[in-house]
Amino acid sequence: MDGRISSDEMVSRQLEARGIRDPAVLAAMRTVPRELFVPQELIARAHDDTPLPIGAEQTISQPYIVARMLEAAELGPTARVLDVGTGSGYAAAVTAELAMHVVSIERIPELADAAARRLRSLGYAGITVLVGDGTLGAPEHAPFDAIIAAAAGPDIPPAWVAQLAPHGRIVLPIEAASGHQELIVASVGDGGSLIRRSLGAVLFVPLIGDAGLRRRRPGRRHRRG
Repeated sequence: MDGRISSDEMVSRQLEARGIRDPAVLAAMRTVPRELFVPQELIARAHDDTPLPIGAEQTISQPYIVARMLEAAELGPTARVLDVGTGSGYAAAVTAELAMHVVSIERIPELADAAARRLRSLGYAGITVLVGDGTLGAPEHAPFDAIIAAAAGPDIPPAWVAQLAPHGRIVLPIEAASGHQELIVASVGDGGSLIRRSLGAVLFVPLIGDAGLRRRRPGRRHRRG
């Protein structure tokens, strides 16, 4: 035995045991082969409850974080989703198991290119990978039923609100001036104001772009992908 665990064990030990209940999210996490989204030398750790490096100083988020954000997004089978921060493409693949179409945007071209090739090879025709500033969204593909970002900004970018469909949800970490981060679910209320709900403290890389945090901070943080 080399200590590696299966996707079924990952779901039962890390997700169900920690309160993830959405059966569609659990099924999607079982279905997508996470080991194909990590470097060869880390395959034995693919299902560990930890972020793992994927190159370009980025990481693939721990499975629980991916599942928690997708459960909060409450996706339906006809949903159109904006995934900000493609990374390895793993979260986009899991999202595509739940939604009709995923637009995934990545600011680092080499990560975007590798993810797009990987997703095509796995048959994910419903995912469009773009290279660009994720804080500006993807207006040519809007509106979105959900916008999900695993990078922390000082507030919700205005472009995302403008590109959100009625009754849609935005899920992202918000970072205060103190450095404290909280995972937030936001939706637009009847009066047009944003209604926010906190899912608790988290730690993510900065959201870099015109509407994000331009400077990196030191330390290991989660990065979705």
